[in-house]
Amino acid sequence: MARSIRKGPFVDPYVIKKVKAVKESGKLSTVIKTWSRRSVILPMFVGLNFAVHNGKKFIPVHVKEEMVGFKFGEFAPTRTFYGHGADKKAKKG
Repeated sequence: MARSIRKGPFVDPYVIKKVKAVKESGKLSTVIKTWSRRSVILPMFVGLNFAVHNGKKFIPVHVKEEMVGFKFGEFAPTRTFYGHGADKKAKKG
């Protein structure tokens, strides 16, 4: 179920705090590490670099305008797909 419009998008407060600190410093190329995959990308995040944790390592994510409204977790996959077992047999023959 979607979050109510009255509440607005959810973003962890520490992510907003880190973004404001980077914007005030003027160093927009700084990478912001976050474990908050559940946070929604806001328009104020456009142009910034984030490192989103996928459970094992940090995946670099450069935020673009098209990403606004999506969550950070959508851009850092947690599973690696190696292909189907049948595909490997077909390539050998």
